[in-house]
Amino acid sequence: MKALLLSGGSGTRLRPITHTSAKQLVPVANKPVLFYGLEAIADAGVTEVGIVVGDTAEEIREAVGDGSAFGLDITYIPQSAPLGLAHAVLIAREFLGDDDFVMYLGDNFVVGGITGLVDAFRAERPDAQIMLTRVADPAAFGVAELDAAGQVIALEEKPEHPKSDLALVGVYLFTPAIHEAVRSIEPSGRGELEITHAIQWLIDARRDVRSTTISGYWKDTGNVADMLEVNRSVLETLERRIDGEAEDCEIIGRVRIEAGARVTGSRIVGPAIIGADTVISDSYVGPFTSIAGDCRIDDSEIEYSIVLRGSSVSGVRRVEASLIGRNVEVTPAPRKPAAHRFVLGDHSKVQIAP
Repeated sequence: MKALLLSGGSGTRLRPITHTSAKQLVPVANKPVLFYGLEAIADAGVTEVGIVVGDTAEEIREAVGDGSAFGLDITYIPQSAPLGLAHAVLIAREFLGDDDFVMYLGDNFVVGGITGLVDAFRAERPDAQIMLTRVADPAAFGVAELDAAGQVIALEEKPEHPKSDLALVGVYLFTPAIHEAVRSIEPSGRGELEITHAIQWLIDARRDVRSTTISGYWKDTGNVADMLEVNRSVLETLERRIDGEAEDCEIIGRVRIEAGARVTGSRIVGPAIIGADTVISDSYVGPFTSIAGDCRIDDSEIEYSIVLRGSSVSGVRRVEASLIGRNVEVTPAPRKPAAHRFVLGDHSKVQIAP
């Protein structure tokens, strides 16, 4: 079995962060989202991985390399434009050959990994296996309709009137049957080759399409709110470890201070992670905060936030629910000089508050 990891999207919902950085490399608990997917694939015993890359190809290559750090053998597959998930399968045909494969969206996050799903697929080998989860806003996703027996009978991509609340999670498993399907469909109204249309083609051709509804945690990290929520979820599993320096501090709960970091005169309430070579002084860092390496937090308060490498927050009272990019400086606005301007008539009396 092989894996196809999709990392070609432009990440418009995460702008301005993604103007200068691939969305799949935005860190969760100080580790890029993409790395969690690579680790899940490796844990499932899949070693040959094709990564579909687009405009941010060089950045992805620099971060992942040849895959040896993950125990993987990586092949990069250029995609000229984000033309749909089925298009990614189409252009990866040479890499995939006639092997079964798992397709994993690089900006998705599945707690608990995919090992169980992959093992079940290897044992039973349906033509396609999809993962579903119940969501509050199904119109924003691909949606599955099941019959009374739980069999998949129809799929729709971002339907105006969803027939269920079961959304497709960004992990799919296929036999080579999917290749005929992606060659047989036409672009959607969005101009993309939709994987939902390809799977529907398999259903209509009476091929074996199965689903697994997961109750565990899944997120598409495509926007800031979801990034912060995934960061919170990962930090919940953090183990306390103080490898850096901590002087005259109050450290409460599951806090990780990485080697080279220095915290003085501050209060850190976990779960929180402080990256290597970061300096925090006279500040409060609250729960569910990830501060990357080479940052500086001085005389400030921050919680439920993600701060990327090389940034500083100085003299700021209350930063929360924020995603701060790389090499950012956050400081107080200068106070405007107070002044009063009058046109006063004769015999006036004016009182001015101090």
